[in-house]
Amino acid sequence: MSSAALFAAVFLACLVEAVEALTIVLAAGTARDWRSAITGVLAGLAILAGAVAILGTALTELPLDGLRLVVGGLLLVFGLQWLRKAILRAGGCKPLRDEQAAFETTSAAARAAGAPDHRGLVRDWYAFTLAFKGVTLEGLEVVFIALTFGSAQRDISLAAIAALAASMLVVVAGFLIRAPLARVPENAMKFAVGVMLTAFGLFWGAEGAGAHWPGGEVALLVIVPGVALYALALVAWLRGAGPTIQSAREGSQHD
Repeated sequence: MSSAALFAAVFLACLVEAVEALTIVLAAGTARDWRSAITGVLAGLAILAGAVAILGTALTELPLDGLRLVVGGLLLVFGLQWLRKAILRAGGCKPLRDEQAAFETTSAAARAAGAPDHRGLVRDWYAFTLAFKGVTLEGLEVVFIALTFGSAQRDISLAAIAALAASMLVVVAGFLIRAPLARVPENAMKFAVGVMLTAFGLFWGAEGAGAHWPGGEVALLVIVPGVALYALALVAWLRGAGPTIQSAREGSQHD
């Protein structure tokens, strides 16, 4: 896997997570209190820094075969979850992700949460908690992606740079427009990331288990399109079976 491919893979995956974290932070700040939201962001970043220090050290100490087996298994679990949701969305069985709608829903819940609870250094604990959870949960996925790809290729520093670049791009864009990045093709990006994580999980997991792919890393040029074509075939099937599935659901509800 070339340095350019590693950077692109981590950058794309982390970009999606950063967009979702931005939506949550914007809702916490605009609907409640910006100072408390930013404090929550900083607290979340401190937790993520600790996770990077602990997990990064642990992964780099594993032998390469064992590392790729662990990384491959984790990427498969993670990637298949992303891909399943992306297939359901593209197939019409699950609503598409809409950052503007997510922002409005989260903001409405924040405004309805009652008066600010001022304790200690935090003026509004609801805004703090909302921003903290958003940054921590989405950030842990960024950390996971960067560390797994970086450790498998023995280049954590490049993966970290890609993750930081994606996060900073989203932060700067959000600061400039002060609104959710609704125009980002997030659903298509999630589909692509799901394919990518699943393909690399298959590749590294098999290598870690002792298998040898024909052509080495060149095999990824077959695995990635193969996973993508299979996912697209499932999307086509779901779209064709959509009316039947919907009718079955409605019938079960009436029963």
